[in-house]
Amino acid sequence: MHATHGQAPDELTQAIVNYSVQRTRLDDPPLDHAMSPAELTAAVGQTITPAGIGGMEALRLFVDVLAPACISVDNPRFLSFIPAAPTEASLLFDMLVGASSIYAGSWMEGAGAVFAENQALRWVADLAGFPAGAGGVFVSGGTAGNLSALVAARHHWRSRAGGAHDATRPLIAASSGAHSSIKSAARVMDADVLRVAADDRGRMTGEALRAAVDSLSDVDRARLCVIAATSGTTNIGVIDGLAGAADVAEALGIWFHVDGAYGGAGLAAPSIRHLYDGVERADSFIVDPHKWLFAPFDCCALVYRNPSIAKAAHTQHAEYLDVLTGSDEWNPSDYAHHLSRRARGLPFWFSLATHGTDAYSATIEETLDITRRATKLIANTAYLQLINEPELAIVMFRRIGWTRAEYGAWSNKALYDGIAFVVPSSWDGETVLRFCFVNPLTTMDDVQVILDSLA
Repeated sequence: MHATHGQAPDELTQAIVNYSVQRTRLDDPPLDHAMSPAELTAAVGQTITPAGIGGMEALRLFVDVLAPACISVDNPRFLSFIPAAPTEASLLFDMLVGASSIYAGSWMEGAGAVFAENQALRWVADLAGFPAGAGGVFVSGGTAGNLSALVAARHHWRSRAGGAHDATRPLIAASSGAHSSIKSAARVMDADVLRVAADDRGRMTGEALRAAVDSLSDVDRARLCVIAATSGTTNIGVIDGLAGAADVAEALGIWFHVDGAYGGAGLAAPSIRHLYDGVERADSFIVDPHKWLFAPFDCCALVYRNPSIAKAAHTQHAEYLDVLTGSDEWNPSDYAHHLSRRARGLPFWFSLATHGTDAYSATIEETLDITRRATKLIANTAYLQLINEPELAIVMFRRIGWTRAEYGAWSNKALYDGIAFVVPSSWDGETVLRFCFVNPLTTMDDVQVILDSLA
């Protein structure tokens, strides 16, 4: 199946490489927008056929129709959700990883890849102040990272109870501002969530957490197996009181997990490092390099203070795996709820190795700087009203006098006109707008264009 319809494989290879290289070098990729199923059907037709349509035709359809029907997350005016801004080095190396056919679930099969990934994980662990014995694995995203960490926490809680909690439904304490994946993980684990009310800034404080725990019955307090704090909430970008949460976890003798999927990258920025005090006391920590650490999708760094606990919780046992589980080698499959895995941490490693960690710190500081400058511009624009002074790189504001329908209509028009991708969010029951700045190519001119369109 190397060539079909008379095509030379070199022709298709070169066409794919050319497109990929050109795409990685676009400083201002087209924003683009979604198309309806009917529109795509009309434009593309049936691509999966008995005889095949040929690689060049499939590539043409992707380049001309399918790719433009996907919003470019790395566009400088993509400020919704949490954008991504992978470096050219990481994107190019992602191509190499795909072409190398590396299985990175075990040391036996992927030692070189695992070694490199572990160096990148070590940098993340050092940022968080974790001890020398810390370690972990790259998983697909924050949802997988949070679930894997919470499963390890549950395993540790039950193991320490000597069987007393084997049939007990666990309880997870988390802020009302925690990411939705915490609640999702609880459903998967058949656990309950103790929802701790956030303060008026959206943060879980140690005092509120302690009060929530104190309000529990003795039976429910015994069910509490983990406290999950957030270092960078997705909606407004604030950091929970990590030291206070660590105090409560320590007093109770339970696991302390920190979800830094979005905001954990700020640990590399000297100007805000103090906001994370207490993260060094966590038992597990996640950060997504595909968010604010300039790596391609899909890449979440999951780090454990004591990896042996995670290994006991996650290692899969089967006859054909005995050759792996019987050794002391570092097998990434042992540290999360997965077995097969690609070397998804390698593009991040390559970019770190290429540019150096100082460049990462400087670039994150650049995005924080534009966040602060955009905040001042919004505060000084008569028809806008600032909602938060950002801690990290998210600015939330309102367009004075607008209804939810007006926000939605503006957002749709801005996207289809190619101005920007900014979707409405909500805060305290009110429809608002938010900018998330993680792309260092976003300029104040970009911000001004968007704000002018709101007039």
